Amino acid sequence: MALFIAVDVAPELARDAASAKKLAEVCPVDIFKVGAAGALEVVEKNLDECTLCELCLAVGKPGQVSVRKLYDDGARLERRA
Repeated sequence: MALFIAVDVAPELARDAASAKKLAEVCPVDIFKVGAAGALEVVEKNLDECTLCELCLAVGKPGQVSVRKLYDDGARLERRA
């Protein structure tokens, strides 16, 4: 279980194979991987390696990916419109 970071991905984005592939490609610390049938999987053991680079936020529509800082009362990093 992650202590510092949580990542939320909208279900429709997680099911989209192209978006799952893009998320896996852009993350420098391998938080995302493409699983069965091309669906996105979050690699829980890598969550606390997040560098807050915000590259994942650019994938999909605004609000479909957010990063929560658990150490900061759940403050969210989200791409704005």
